[in-house]
Amino acid sequence: MRSFPPHSAILSRRFRSTSMSWTSCTRRKRRSPWSSESEMPFPSRIRSARASRGAALLALLLAVLHGCQADTSRGPADSAFLEAGGAFPAEWPFGADAAAVTATEGLVATTDEYASRVGLDILAAGGNAVDAAVATGLALAVVNPEAGNLGGGGFMMIRLADGTVFAQDHREKAPLAATRDMYLDADGNVTDRSVLGHLAAGVPGTVQGLWDAHERFGRLPWASVVQPAIDLAGGFTVTTRLVSTLDAAQNGIRTFEAAARIFLPGDSVPAIGDTFSQPDLAAVLTRLRDQGPDDFYRGETAALIAAEMQRGGGIMTLEDLDRYTAVWREPAAFDYRGYTVHSMPPPSSGGVTMAAIANIVERWDLGAMGWNTPETIHVMAESFRRAYADRNEYLADPDFVELPVEQFLSDDYADRRAATISPERATPSAEVAPGIDAYLDETHTTHYSVVDGDGNAVAVTTSVNSWYGSKVVVDGAGFFLNNTMDDFAAKPGTPNQFGLVQGERNAVGPEKRMLSAMSPTIVEDPDGDLFLITGTPGGATIITTVLQSIFNVVDHGMSVVQAVHAPRVHHQHLPDMVFHEYGGLLEATVRALEALGHTVRERDPGPPDAYFTGGMSGDVQLIMAMPDGSYAGWSDPRRGGLTLGR
Repeated sequence: MRSFPPHSAILSRRFRSTSMSWTSCTRRKRRSPWSSESEMPFPSRIRSARASRGAALLALLLAVLHGCQADTSRGPADSAFLEAGGAFPAEWPFGADAAAVTATEGLVATTDEYASRVGLDILAAGGNAVDAAVATGLALAVVNPEAGNLGGGGFMMIRLADGTVFAQDHREKAPLAATRDMYLDADGNVTDRSVLGHLAAGVPGTVQGLWDAHERFGRLPWASVVQPAIDLAGGFTVTTRLVSTLDAAQNGIRTFEAAARIFLPGDSVPAIGDTFSQPDLAAVLTRLRDQGPDDFYRGETAALIAAEMQRGGGIMTLEDLDRYTAVWREPAAFDYRGYTVHSMPPPSSGGVTMAAIANIVERWDLGAMGWNTPETIHVMAESFRRAYADRNEYLADPDFVELPVEQFLSDDYADRRAATISPERATPSAEVAPGIDAYLDETHTTHYSVVDGDGNAVAVTTSVNSWYGSKVVVDGAGFFLNNTMDDFAAKPGTPNQFGLVQGERNAVGPEKRMLSAMSPTIVEDPDGDLFLITGTPGGATIITTVLQSIFNVVDHGMSVVQAVHAPRVHHQHLPDMVFHEYGGLLEATVRALEALGHTVRERDPGPPDAYFTGGMSGDVQLIMAMPDGSYAGWSDPRRGGLTLGR
């Protein structure tokens, strides 16, 4: 019997159901590609072999995913996955038989109970989904400092109730003084300066991004959405999660006096149940409440950041902060089996890489092949391998480099890539060159998903990169700075801390935004209505994890809970391995994949007292719009999140 870390006990967590509104514009409707439900293929292109499963099963599948089902629980009794005989490995710690959190007036799904409650309170106060997302993000900066942040950056997807979709890029930028080889030593080898210390920090974008989103779409006063974070900074009860992450990162934190003074009081990790207060951070948030982003980028907080940089030998200046802007970009949208998937365009690699993978995978009927069978995993791994080869070579900041995005999205690309996949043999990555005629461990990122009662939806993924970023806290301001400069190719062709081998286009350069895998995603059903809000942290695994949450629902008929709980696999071209979660694959499946030529590696379970890291991948926050207008949501138990609704 396998021994799993005690984070599996998170499944016993509490859920409370406790709501909001936004004036809607005229709904945009998209004509379904099928004239009736009887013509609609589910989960993919139904072939005669599948028809033998019986008309009753087909009707059940259509009902669950396409609106003929009034019960909003989507619990085990109405799961097409279970009805079709689907099951997780017997020793897998997360079950397939729990009911989702359901609500009619809004849901907030985050990795932290405090943050979820802040978001729900904003909805209850009459805020909309953007108000709740902004307040939630600021709360995470207080209670989830290993990933939530003021000193990092991220991406935000917004879908209004009328169907209009927006993509906001508040990714960090390299300082003006950044140079291509700044992280190489005299022998041309990569140092740790892109990971630890002041040189690792890019110009933060979170504050500007949250402000811009609220200015454009928020309804409550700015002060109302900032105040809950100020209150939390005044003191909150230390959680198991905070203790676990600080314990893991304490050696790096101890390197920097300001960080150690706040987060290792008395030179030790705070105890569970203690009250943890952050007065310097509360002061920064108070200035943010009263002055908006001007203080952070041009005022007292900016001066504190610049002084910290000078003190530690960093290169970020007041001019860098003053010049920072968030950018509204055209969303990356693609079709998958009649569903429209909206995600982030570059400098996120998420949207276009997911499109490339999905377009290749769509050439096979995953539903007929079965969930996590050797055949299905083989097709996914081979598709992942090819798309990541192109992602790593060609994608970068679109403001500096012309990118072949249209080729990633094209059927011709998918046809050519799919034609090279053999059902009998894994293709060694050494044989998979980039296929466009142009161009692993967890990061410490967090994702949250929000929807309001009017159907406005927000997906946000934000990061400081590693746990607690660069480990540098801005003295007098109380927040960590990111180490996302490591997401550049410090030395093109050499792996970064997540094993990604990237190309020249993503080399370090002044004011460039580093490539990212963060993929906040919103999915519409074939009628153009809101269907899923999803996203996850996980570094290089983000793209494959988000896609599997979609495949699990669309191809395999899983409920919200099952789609989140299901074991995950990953391949990123290099290293040439299929990674799977600890205990997530049957031994027979592993042997079958190895017989095809795959190298299969199980993730390290970690120490027995690991809270949420042992052998797991990702932290999906998933919301589904139900046929009767309600919502079902679930937070990943891998890191102990909480979904709340009203």
